[in-house]
Amino acid sequence: MGLFDKKYCSVCGEKIGLFGNRKLEDGNLCKDCAKKLSYWFDDRRHSTVDEIKAQLAYREENQQRVNNFNITRTFGRGVLIVLDEDKRQFAVVRTKNMRDENPDILDYSQVTGCDLDIDEDRSEEKRETPDGKEVSYNPPRYTWSYDFRMTIRVNHPYFDDMRFNLNNSTVHIEPDYSGGRMMGPSFNPRNHPDYKEYVDMGNEIKKILMQIRQETRDSVVVANAPKTPVVCPTCSATTVPDERGCCEYCGRPIN
Repeated sequence: MGLFDKKYCSVCGEKIGLFGNRKLEDGNLCKDCAKKLSYWFDDRRHSTVDEIKAQLAYREENQQRVNNFNITRTFGRGVLIVLDEDKRQFAVVRTKNMRDENPDILDYSQVTGCDLDIDEDRSEEKRETPDGKEVSYNPPRYTWSYDFRMTIRVNHPYFDDMRFNLNNSTVHIEPDYSGGRMMGPSFNPRNHPDYKEYVDMGNEIKKILMQIRQETRDSVVVANAPKTPVVCPTCSATTVPDERGCCEYCGRPIN
C-alpha cells in the first residue's frame, strides 16, 4: 500500500483523513476514536485493535460513573482532584466540564502511592553599565521559578500513574529590591507565600489520598476477617454480628 492510500479506522470503520491516522499494533485508529481513550493512556502504538475496543467499552462505562459522581471535596487549582466520599471514588479533572471530559473515575483502593515533585530554576539578574556591559549586582540578585508536579500512582488496567502540575503557570518569585533593600543573600524563596501555598496543597492531597487508601484497605481486612460468635446482651442468643454489628436474631447492636 502506498503512503497516501485511503485508510479506514479499524474500530469504527470510518475513512481516515490525511494526517489523521493513529497507528495501532495491528491496525489503524481515527482521531475521533483516539480522543475517547483515557487521557492517561500512553501505549496506543503497542495496543491491538481488540485492546482498543475493550478500552473504549470501558470508557463508555466510565461515562456513566461520571454522570453518577457527586463531588463532595475538591483540591487544587486548574487541574482538580475531586472526591465522592460516599462512593469512595476520586477523579483528576483537567477541564471545566467534567461531563464532557469524562475523566477516569477510580476507587480509593486503586491508589498505590502519591508524590509531589518540585522543579526549581534560579536565574541571576544583572544590570547594564553605561558602556553597555551586563554585570552582576553586589550582592548578586536572583529570581526563582517553580513548577509543582503531582504524581498519583494507581492500580489500573490502562495506566499506572497520573501526572499533572498543581500550578496553571510557572510560579515566579522575586525579592523586593525597591528602595535599595538588599534582600538577595538572605532571601529564602521557599518561605514565600506562593511557594508554601502549593507545597501545602500538594502535601494535603498526598495525605488525603494515602489516608483514604489505608482506610479502604483496613475496611477490606475487617470485612474479610473471620466472624466470632458472641452473646447478644439484649436477647442472650449466641450470634455472629452482621455487617452492621447487630444481632442476627433480635437485630439490636451488639456493642
